[in-house]
Amino acid sequence: MPLLRVHLDSDRTTARRVLALHQAGSIHHESREAAREQVWRQGRTPAGDPVFVGITNGRRNVQLLYDVEVYSDTGP
Repeated sequence: MPLLRVHLDSDRTTARRVLALHQAGSIHHESREAAREQVWRQGRTPAGDPVFVGITNGRRNVQLLYDVEVYSDTGP
């Protein structure tokens, strides 16, 4: 199944908290659900839970990065 990379705008404090939770083996539920909703808004159907892969290193705009497995768009 294809993966869709989702970029979520964030602030530095939240991004650090999400990264710390991930490194501790936990999940930031709010951002994970936001990633799932972003997939739906793009017209795709999630096939699994979003997987946190990191944060961008922007000076001003920090983003959370998630990979979401989606169903392929093959039709009949």
